Amino acid sequence: MYIYILSEMRNPSSLSAAKSQIVTFFKELPSNSFALSELKNYLFDNKTKLKLAPSTSPKKFIEFLTQERILQLAEIRFPYKRFIRYVKPECSVLDLAASLIKGAYFSHYSAVHVHDLSEQLPKTIYINSEQGEKTRTRVVLKQRNIDVAFSRPWRTSNNIAQYKDCNIYWLNGMYTGNLGVIQIPYQDAHNILVTDIERTLIDIAVRPVYSGGIFEVLKAYKAAIPKVDLGKLLGYLRQIGFMYPYHQAIGFYLEKAGLPSHRTEALKSFGLSYDFYLTHQIKSKVYSQDWKLYYPSGF
Repeated sequence: MYIYILSEMRNPSSLSAAKSQIVTFFKELPSNSFALSELKNYLFDNKTKLKLAPSTSPKKFIEFLTQERILQLAEIRFPYKRFIRYVKPECSVLDLAASLIKGAYFSHYSAVHVHDLSEQLPKTIYINSEQGEKTRTRVVLKQRNIDVAFSRPWRTSNNIAQYKDCNIYWLNGMYTGNLGVIQIPYQDAHNILVTDIERTLIDIAVRPVYSGGIFEVLKAYKAAIPKVDLGKLLGYLRQIGFMYPYHQAIGFYLEKAGLPSHRTEALKSFGLSYDFYLTHQIKSKVYSQDWKLYYPSGF
C-alpha cells in the first residue's frame, strides 16, 4: 500500500514545463480510472515522449497530477478490501466501479440501466465477481423447504462501499463461467463487462432485491420484450440449473410484460411441480394457476 503526502512544488520543474503534454496525454487515454501501478508504467514508458527528466519519480509525478487536478484521488472502502484509484474529473461512478476488480461484470439493476431497460438513474451499482466452480450436491426439493425459504427476508450482501452519493455492491455470485457476459462500449466507461439482456432478465427475476423490486423488474421486462432472444434465455436456464423453479417467475414476468402465452410454453416444459413465489415475504398473496406462482395483490 502506498500513501502519498502532497507537498507544494517550490521550483519550476520539467513536470510543470511539460504540463500541456501531460494533460493531452491523459485526455487521449481511453481509461478514466487508473491504479497506482498503471500510472507508474505510464511514467516509465513515456518519459521521453512527455519530455520529462529521467530522474522524475512516480511520487513526484502523482503529486503533480493531483495538484494540477489532472487526476483526483478516489478511495473505495469495502468491509474487507480498500481500493485506491486516480480518476479524471469526468469519471463516473460506473466507470470507476468498472476499474476495481479484474474480470468482474455489471449485473442486476446496473445491467438494466446499461441496456436502457429503465428510466431510473440508480444510485446503487452492482458488480459481480463469480465464486469458483464447486461440485454440486443433488438436492431433492420439497414444497415445505420452498415455503419456509420464501417466508423469510431476502439475504443481501453486506459487501458495500460508498462513493459520493452512490453505493457499490460487490457481489460474489454463483459460478456460471460468466455465462451471458459481454463486453460493450458504454458512454464514458468505454468498454465494460455486463450481462446481456437474456442473462439480465434471469438475474433480476432471481434477485429482485438487487433490481429495484418486482415492479422495476416488470418494467425492465416490458422494455426488453422487443429485444429478448427467448431461445438464448432458455439455454441459459438449462446451463445454470437453478435448484428453485425460477422459470415459473420468469414466465410469469414475460406474460405480464405482454408476451403471448404461446411463446412462453417452452418455459413450462421445465416443469410445474411446485408452488413458487415471485418474491419473499408476500403479505397479501394472489395465486397464478398458469404458473403455480404466488405474487402480491395489486401487482
